[in-house]
Amino acid sequence: MSKGYGVTELYIPEGSKFVGQTILQSTVEEKDLNVLTLYRGGKVLPNPRRDRVLEPGDKLLCYGKLEAMRDMIPARTQKKRRPEVLELDTEITSVSPE
Repeated sequence: MSKGYGVTELYIPEGSKFVGQTILQSTVEEKDLNVLTLYRGGKVLPNPRRDRVLEPGDKLLCYGKLEAMRDMIPARTQKKRRPEVLELDTEITSVSPE
């Protein structure tokens, strides 16, 4: 894959501005993203039609520019990654020559 491109799953929660819009209306294609699969309940819809209306709880498996996909997620729901901080052992032990 090209640098900056990848596959990710976009979740459409209740109250999302995308609920009630078709895949075409959702601006996914304008952002140069390809919807590979639509997951709805227990159904898997590969290569969903562009006129498919999005519902709460839908998940879209998309390929495209990762930055464009990040921009589609509202800031309040984006998970912030926090690095794991480990304590360093700062105790100095002396090595005795033999």
